[in-house]
This record gives sequence, structure tokens and C-alpha cells, in this order.
Amino acid sequence: MVEVRFYEQDQIRDECLKFAVILARTAGGWVLCKHRQRDTWELPGGHREAGETILEAAKRELREETGAVDFTLTPLCVYAVRNKTGEKEAWGEESFGMLYTADIRSFEKELHSEIEKIRITDQGVPNWTYPLIQPRLLEEAHRRGYPVPRPSSPSSAPQNGQ
Repeated sequence: MVEVRFYEQDQIRDECLKFAVILARTAGGWVLCKHRQRDTWELPGGHREAGETILEAAKRELREETGAVDFTLTPLCVYAVRNKTGEKEAWGEESFGMLYTADIRSFEKELHSEIEKIRITDQGVPNWTYPLIQPRLLEEAHRRGYPVPRPSSPSSAPQNGQ
């Protein structure tokens, strides 16, 4: 079982933020990533590296995973995930991340990361890498007034190796 909670930025100390996830848009729609070792889709993002601010991590991950060159990043909220392995087990500790929105104006021609390809779509995704987390992030973004992909099968425009 997975539980996802949301907090305002000022409720969680910056040093507690371990992940950055980005809900990214471009002129053609939403930007999703496919990792080379998976058959599923995900929002751009990843772990914060030692010495980085969470904003620096978000910028790095967006560049690495989508090839974004010119973009604007805006923090939306803090999210927390915690797991429970069984009905009788206790909930684990929360892991915190920052959810960002991004408007991407231009991309590199090629990706140079673990991401095989990106998909630009105006639809939702039926096969998320993290199906118990990523749809919740979209729901919260929508609740906060940010437009999100419609919940249906992806239709894509070719981009970066697709």
C-alpha cells in the first residue's frame, strides 16, 4: 500500500526534500518520459544529489530526462510518500519531494540519459511507472488549479527518438 500526502512549501524543511518531480508542458502538450529499462511512462524527475538545492535538482532532472533547454520552473507543492507492506504492518516513514510545473520552450535534438524517449501528449497515461503515485500528483495539481492531461490513452507527437 502507498499513501501520498501533500503539504505547502513552508511546512517541510528544504533539507528533507529528496525528490523533484516535474509536470512539464510544451506547445504540443504534456511531456512524459520512458526509461530505457521500462515499458511504462513517467513524469520527469528524480533524486536530489549531494550539495544540490531541490530547485537545482529539478532543473538538472528536467534537462537530463527531457532534453529541455529553455524552460520556466515553478514550485507547486511538497508531496510525501510512505509505504505499508501489509495490512498488519505499520506505515513507513514519509519520503518528501517537491512537485514543480514547467513550461518548456525548446529541446535538444537528442537525449543523453537513461531516458529512451519522451512523448508529448494531450492525453493521460494508462501505463504509469508509479501508478499509485503519479496520478495522485496530477490530481493534486488539478486541485490547485493547474491544468493536467485528460485521463485517456496517450496520443503522441514524435520527439527524441520516438
